[in-house]
Amino acid sequence: MKRIAVSAGDLNGIGIELALRNHRRLSQQADLVYCIDRPMLEQAAALLDLPIPEDFQTTEYLAESFTIRAGEVDAASGRYSYASFVKAVEMAREGAVDAIVTLPIHKKAWELAGIRYKGHTDALRDFFKADAIMMLGSPKMYVALFTEHIPLRNVADAINEKDLTRFLIDFYHAIEDQISNSDQKIAVLGLNPHAGDDGVLGDEEYIIKKAIANAHQTLGKEPFTDPLVPDVAFVPHTRAHYTFYIAMYHDQGLAPLKALYFDEGINISLHLPILRTSVDHGTAFDIAYGNHQLNNLSYLNAVGYLLER
Repeated sequence: MKRIAVSAGDLNGIGIELALRNHRRLSQQADLVYCIDRPMLEQAAALLDLPIPEDFQTTEYLAESFTIRAGEVDAASGRYSYASFVKAVEMAREGAVDAIVTLPIHKKAWELAGIRYKGHTDALRDFFKADAIMMLGSPKMYVALFTEHIPLRNVADAINEKDLTRFLIDFYHAIEDQISNSDQKIAVLGLNPHAGDDGVLGDEEYIIKKAIANAHQTLGKEPFTDPLVPDVAFVPHTRAHYTFYIAMYHDQGLAPLKALYFDEGINISLHLPILRTSVDHGTAFDIAYGNHQLNNLSYLNAVGYLLER
C-alpha cells in the first residue's frame, strides 16, 4: 500500500473538510498521513461538527497555531498552508512517503505571509532546481502548459525555440510510460488564430514548428503534431484523436479543459524527482465550513492518479 502525504491547504477553505469526509474511503487504498497539527485538526473538525477518524495520522508541530476564520484571507492561514506543503515535500524527499497530494492554497494568503512563491509549482521548481511541468486534466484529456501564470501580453515573447524544445523533450519523457502502448500523438497548439495562417496572422508557429523538429530529432521519433489551430483543437472530432495536449498559455488550454472536465480534473507536477498531484480547484472560501455538499471527484482522482504510478 502506497504511503501518501496530504498537505492541508488553507485551513480557512474546504481542503481539510475534503480530507476528513473522504478519509475512510481513501484509507482503504493508501496509507495517508496528513500534514496538520492535532490541535489545528481538532479546531477544524469542531467547526465542521465532524468526527476525527481513529486512524487519521497527523504530523508534529508545523507552524504557529491560529484561529480558523472560514472564508477569510489572512497571513496566518497562508503561513500554515505553506508549512504544511513544505512538510509534505520533505517527507517525499526523504523517502518517508511515496508521493504527495496538495489541497488548495490561497495565493494572496501566501503573499500576505511573506512567501515569495505564487503557488505550489513555483515552489517545487525552486526546491528541486528542476523545470517542473504543470499538467492538468483527467484520464479523458490532459493539458500541459508551456507558459503558466504570466500576463497574456508576455506570452508571445516567451515562445522561443530553445525553451520550447527543452519543454517538449522533458514532457515526452515525463509521460512516456502513459503513451508507450498508444499510436496517439501529442497535440501541440499553435499560438495565433488559424495557427498563424502561414505567417499571415503571426509567425510564432514557425518557432513552434522548429522546436517540434528539434525535439523529434533528439528523441529519434515523432510523437508531436504540427501546431494545431487552437479554436478547433478541442472539438469532439479532434479530441477523439488525442489525450495529451500542450498549450502555449494558461487559458488557451485550461478554459476548454475546465469547461469539459472541471469537476474531475487534477493538477500534476511532472519532471520532478517526487510524485505530486493536487486538486484542480481553489479554496472555495464562499462555502467553507458551511455544511455544503462538496464535490470530491478532483480529490479522489488526485490520489487515484498516484496509486496508478
